[in-house]
Amino acid sequence: MMKRSPFLSWLSALILLSACNSMRIQRADEAYDLMQFPKAERLYEKVLANGEHRGSRARLADSYRRHNKWPKAMAHYQELYAAQPLSGDTALHYGEVLMAIGEHDEAADLFLRVLQQTPENARALDLYESTQGYRSFYSDSDRFFVNRLTIPGVASAFAGIPYKNGLLFAGEKEMDARKANPWNDRSFLDLYHTSSKSEVTWTAAEPLPGAVNGQYHEGPAAMSSDGRTLYFTRSNYVERKLQKDERNTSHLKLFRAKLDSTGKWGDLHAFAYNGETWSTGHPALSTDGRTLYFASDRPGGFGGSDIWRCKDNGTGWSEPENLGPIVNTAGNELFPTVNGNTLHFSSSAHINMGGLDIFETQEQNGHWKTPINLNAPINTPKDDFFFVLDSTNKAGFISSDRDSIDQIYAFTLYEPLFYIDGFVMDDEDRFLPNVEVTLTDLENGKDQSMMTGVDGKFIFKLDPNTDYNVRGSREDLLTSSIQVSTKGLTQSDTLHTQVHMKTVRLGESIAINNIYYDYDQWDIRPDAAVELDKLARIFIENPSMSFELGSHTDSRGGDMYNLVLSDARANSAVNYLIQRGVHPDRITAKGYGEDILVNNCGNGVKCTEEEHQANRRTQFKVTGIGLASIESQP
Repeated sequence: MMKRSPFLSWLSALILLSACNSMRIQRADEAYDLMQFPKAERLYEKVLANGEHRGSRARLADSYRRHNKWPKAMAHYQELYAAQPLSGDTALHYGEVLMAIGEHDEAADLFLRVLQQTPENARALDLYESTQGYRSFYSDSDRFFVNRLTIPGVASAFAGIPYKNGLLFAGEKEMDARKANPWNDRSFLDLYHTSSKSEVTWTAAEPLPGAVNGQYHEGPAAMSSDGRTLYFTRSNYVERKLQKDERNTSHLKLFRAKLDSTGKWGDLHAFAYNGETWSTGHPALSTDGRTLYFASDRPGGFGGSDIWRCKDNGTGWSEPENLGPIVNTAGNELFPTVNGNTLHFSSSAHINMGGLDIFETQEQNGHWKTPINLNAPINTPKDDFFFVLDSTNKAGFISSDRDSIDQIYAFTLYEPLFYIDGFVMDDEDRFLPNVEVTLTDLENGKDQSMMTGVDGKFIFKLDPNTDYNVRGSREDLLTSSIQVSTKGLTQSDTLHTQVHMKTVRLGESIAINNIYYDYDQWDIRPDAAVELDKLARIFIENPSMSFELGSHTDSRGGDMYNLVLSDARANSAVNYLIQRGVHPDRITAKGYGEDILVNNCGNGVKCTEEEHQANRRTQFKVTGIGLASIESQP
């Protein structure tokens, strides 16, 4: 009997192993293409156990990334990067994983590499910019308190909306792998209801009664204000058969259900603008129920999934309208919710912390404001989405995979804290003590006051969304005030300012900027009116003082004519101030003609119009403080 050569035996085994590995790669690739990631991961791990295969490692890393299994994804991207520099989508995805675990500088290098290769890559640009201002995401992290809910009966839960003294939400259960969703080895999504037992503990999840839950995915959903109409996301299936396009992809569709007299959901109708080659889902209703927002990757968007809307035209929903490039990006915009007049949504782009972040925007005059990131702790480097406020508008629910699986979190909103501090200073920038500083709420007229110490400092607490006046007063000083506001501010902050006050010297003229007149005229020009309005405020804020308003002309024209003209100008200004609320007994007018020039443009001297203009001016002086007064003198 002929013996087999050891070499031939080894070669046969090698060929057999290579054939097995090739078959395993083919099966893994098929699972990956079908988005059966747990199966693909198991097969790719076996491939790599028998030797390095760069394509398999790249797809394995991406499978773990899509499952948010960050440490495993990180390990395989590191192996790829160590062997050869990454580029394109692989580099972009590695950067996203680095962001998710907090390695922002390393992520920035990868995004910059992608931008150097493809400068037009808007997604890479957004992510790069996100890494540059990362600390700002934590600047007001005390504004929210976030706590995870415990809901028995489900492995994951997200997209909770208030319903029957509890929450209606989308959830998954743990399943036998043979019956599970091949995406993640858990059950397909269903819609459930739970009620609150305590702040964080809830009753066991109960499936929504009726015909809403079926063979595949259902959720998330939106509820009409009367609680009788439900819009929900569902996999595209007929009876038990999942419908797929020519790329073997099954898309999501939007459905409407009605609550019947027995408390069950039925009468299901598909949304008119569903498609067989794109997904439509994640519904949200405006407060009045007349606008339906949703997410879709239908044609006509800006990349990935966009936020769209339809309006109730009386006979049905209007054609879908894309919200445009202020809201939508080259990344994915998903999970819209409407809270009052604010649209909240999640995006993998804009300037974010990593993964999906929650943003807010409002529509004004047909245009959307630039979305604002809600920052930490609402957002994290992981996926954060579906922001819902309760009836108090100071608490609500978000969904997040910050703990490695989608869960619902309750949050409490604390109003941002605002303060204003500053110094009172004189016209030589010296700190002024013993000045009464008064903060006036311009909404309700309420005052708060304090006296400055030797350092001239003051500080007040401010309310959100409020306009204020800050006024400094002392008997020997001209009262001075400034306007401050917290309107439009969303993050806790301390505003800094200075109040400058002038020392009062009886009879000393004080120039008023920009109170000029046209040649041979005494009418108040628009630019002069602005300065006179400021002067009126000074006079009104110093009720114990009396004032003289003096007017001057240039040297052109006769001396007597200029005296009369300046007197007319002074009286014109005084009448304007009286119309603005200055008491007539506290103010007098005096014309000085051309007697006091500020330059050498006297009679017969050739000067420019600008030089003559400088002499056509108005000044004021304090003529009395309480009982003390002086006669008007030039």
